[in-house]
Amino acid sequence: MTSYELKVMEELSKWQKKMLRKPSYVNRVSKNLQNKINELLPEKLHRGLTKVIKEMVRAVLFGSKYTTRKPVKDKSLEVREAIIQEKINSYRQTAAAEGGITGAGGFVFSLADFPLLLTIKFKLLFEIAAIYGYSGKDYRERLYILYIFQLAFSSREHQRNIFLQMVDWDQKLHELPEDIHQFNWRTFQQEYRDYLDVAKLAQMIPIIGAAVGFVVNYRLVNKLGETAMNAYRMRWKVNPS
Repeated sequence: MTSYELKVMEELSKWQKKMLRKPSYVNRVSKNLQNKINELLPEKLHRGLTKVIKEMVRAVLFGSKYTTRKPVKDKSLEVREAIIQEKINSYRQTAAAEGGITGAGGFVFSLADFPLLLTIKFKLLFEIAAIYGYSGKDYRERLYILYIFQLAFSSREHQRNIFLQMVDWDQKLHELPEDIHQFNWRTFQQEYRDYLDVAKLAQMIPIIGAAVGFVVNYRLVNKLGETAMNAYRMRWKVNPS
């Protein structure tokens, strides 16, 4: 291994240990409160939200693959990750600007932030996958992207469960659902919505909404990029290309 690869493996090891930590007391209390709130919401609303987010994500997933670069081949890990860092910086700047603009428009404009930010996030994930050498045309790779998304934007408990499912991913391909409709969309939307609730509500407040939208979107995309890099580093560690 090169010195860069050794450094990356050390960072990966620390990240993996972080993913395996059990939820803290504060995490558990917060999640229990969110669960109680969700229990009060009508079942019809849950089904409606699940359907809307499912169709929105599917549209992005099946659309992004046609606008994403071809998988990068014959590049060192250091070169790949230098390119990825540039991509993350570009996408988080775009997301921050979008959050600032929609936040400045108050409640109505802030509603537009959700699908726009979702598109930015998934486009970044497709870019990162390709730079690590994985094709977005492969259904299994699109599913891996969904898992990365959950890993970045979920409660600590769900995050840990998702991480365990991603370990030895290439050995678990036969366990994957055969159709995207079999994916657990309800949990996906609920975890993502709960994760964003407080920050995105603040974005709808007049005057401060623009600043909140700028900062929150910047941080969300930055976290997604970091999570994606480590998720693909796990596979590179097993199958370096």
